[in-house]
Order: sequence, then C-alpha cells, then structure tokens
Amino acid sequence: MQVPFREALVYWLQLGFTSFGGPAGQIAALHREVVERRRWIDEERFAHALNFCMLLPGPEAQQLATYVGWLLHGRLGGVVAGTLFVLPSAVLLWALSWLYVEHGQVPAVAAVFAGLQPAVLALIAAAIPRLARRSCRTVPGIALALFALLASALDWLSFPAVVLVGAAVGALALRPARPPATVPSAPVPLASTLRVALACLVLWWLPVGLAGLLQGWDGILVRQGLFFSETACVTFGGAYAVLPHVAESAVERFGWLTPQEMLAGLGLAETTPGPLIMVVQFVGFLGGWRAEGALPPLLGATLSAALVTWVTFLPCFLWVFVGAPYVERLRGSPRLAGALAGITASVVGVVGMVALWFGGKVLLPAGGGLDLPALALAVAAFAVLQWKKVPSAWVVVACAGIGLVRGLALGS
Repeated sequence: MQVPFREALVYWLQLGFTSFGGPAGQIAALHREVVERRRWIDEERFAHALNFCMLLPGPEAQQLATYVGWLLHGRLGGVVAGTLFVLPSAVLLWALSWLYVEHGQVPAVAAVFAGLQPAVLALIAAAIPRLARRSCRTVPGIALALFALLASALDWLSFPAVVLVGAAVGALALRPARPPATVPSAPVPLASTLRVALACLVLWWLPVGLAGLLQGWDGILVRQGLFFSETACVTFGGAYAVLPHVAESAVERFGWLTPQEMLAGLGLAETTPGPLIMVVQFVGFLGGWRAEGALPPLLGATLSAALVTWVTFLPCFLWVFVGAPYVERLRGSPRLAGALAGITASVVGVVGMVALWFGGKVLLPAGGGLDLPALALAVAAFAVLQWKKVPSAWVVVACAGIGLVRGLALGS
C-alpha cells in the first residue's frame, strides 16, 4: 500500500525510542506494527525480509527496519528507518557514558554499576542455551562449539578466523537434510549496484580518512575506526557473537577500558532502546576520554563515540542496499545454509568463553575470594531470564536497584 512518508517518519522515530527487549522483542514489535496493525506490508514480505537480514553481519532488527523502510520509500526510506532506529539510543548512551566517567566513583552510582555486573553475566550465560538450541543438535555442531571455545580460550585463533573456520566446516558438514526453497529473483543491474556500493564505501571511510589527516594515522580515532570497521563485517549471530572479540581486544590489546567497565557498558546498553551492539559506542567513548593528545577529554570521547557508531552501523546500509538482490538469489543454497549453521555453532563456543572470562572478573575480584552476593544475584538473574521470560531490560534495572540498596546498606 502507499504509505505517506510523514506517517512512516513518525513511526520510525517512535520505534527508535521504544525498541527495548533485544532483537527478538524488536522484531516482534516491528511485525506487530507494520504487518498486523498498520498493514504496510504482508506477512510473506516481512518473513522474506527477515530471512535475508538474518544472513547479514550486524544487528538484524536494525537491518530489518532499514529493509522495510526501503520497501516503502526506496533508499531514502531505508536510510531514515535505519538511522532513527539507532539515533535515540546513541544520544542516551552518550549521556550515560558521560555520567559514568564523571560520577562513576560516587558511592551510590558505583553501587548501581556493581549491581549491573552480575546481571550482564547472567545475560551472557542465558544467551548460550538459546544459541545452542539452534545450532548444536548434531555431533559436528557440538564439535564446532567446543573447538571455538578452546580456540578462543587458548588464543589459537582470532574471532574472525573462528568465524571463517565455522563457515567452512558448516558448509561441508552442516548442510540441511532438506534444502531451503529457492526464491526466483530478477537480474540485478550491475551499474546501479556499483554506484550504491561506491557511495556507501566513501561515506564509510571518509571520517576515518579525515581523522587520520587531522590526528595522525596512529591516533585513537583511526585505530578505533579500523577495529570497529573490521568488527562490523564479522558480527554474524548478533551482539553476543562479537562481544568476546570486542571485549578481549578493547581490554587486553588496546587498554581502552577494564573488564568491569565493559560489563557496565553492556548493562547500560541493555537498558537503552536500540541494538545491544551499541555497547561499542561506550567502548569508543572511554577510549577517547583516556587517550593522550591535544583534545579535551569530553571532545575526544564524543568524537570517538560518534566515529565508532558510524563505522559500526553504516555498513548495515551497504549490506541491505547492495547485498539484498544477490543474497536473495543464493538463499536456496544448501552450502550457504550449512555455513550459517557453522557460524552459529562457533558463536556458542565463543560466547561460552566470554562468560567464563567475565565470570572470573565479576565473581573472583582481584585480591578477594568468591563474591557470594554477586554469585547469588547472577544465579537469580539467570533463572529469571531462563524460566520466567522477563524482558532483559527489567532484569538489568532490578539488579541495578539491588546493587544500590546493598551499597547504601554497606555504606551505612
């Protein structure tokens, strides 16, 4: 149906402020509005778009909004829908990041963030069985997950290499018994594809190039731009899939933040609308705040946060606008289906590794024994997430409240 652009604009802005609940909740909300309530597209078209977005690296809910916006109003509609899906979250998380670095040592604020850490540990642990149910039903799938766990824990392979191994093994050993249905599609004009690809690539890399010219090619902005551009290309399986790669590199390799700060950033990202991968903005903010140079801390942090957000989400528009016609032609390939299953199985192992890594930091703090209250809070949060099906944002808020009460009680 013909949808007025202004009406769609208002809805995309509303969605940006209300898209809580992770990708499953965001996709469900999008379906409820554009298919059931507003009837902008039909069920078949929505499912077709969702299947395509699940094949792409990056946040599938944001890409699905971009795809629906593109269906309604062309590339302008896709840009508006995809941008407004993340813009409110970016602004809110910037403000929360500033609050954290400026007031994180205030006892009450520190107590809140102490409560967030067990909640985030529970969220990571709860993601493992959910992913495993989809990809670890066979011996090759289980073997891939165990291999990914060992390869990550023992530093045999980098995260991109683990993803590639999973894809290669999956293409050979995890093909579906019943091949997916092939979807016929029209030939794609090459000239149009090249124009869109060139425009997206220029927009993607222009800020990184300008940062190199202004700050130097070894400056914090260029290093963050390159790292998070690489991350944007391997985020198959959702935010928890790439979390180990970001956490290990940002903490151990670059020293932009500590493990506890990474957990705090994840907690903040869970309590704001938009995709969880927005946590990378928090990482960029802290790295820019602490970088040595001529820029004031707040300006450096803001520029870093903006650049990291840009290089993380702009590739999503490239994948949707350029890749959609071609990937649709490959959707019936059994090898492609097997490769994606292999990637998901590998992600299970990698997420298991990061759960162990974060668990050690949260439950065994340096210089002390086992933190029993943190363990009890993490177990309780995990149980609620697994069996009560409470939205993750509410679990995070509840744990933050418990942390505040505990901190005030101990302080008194």
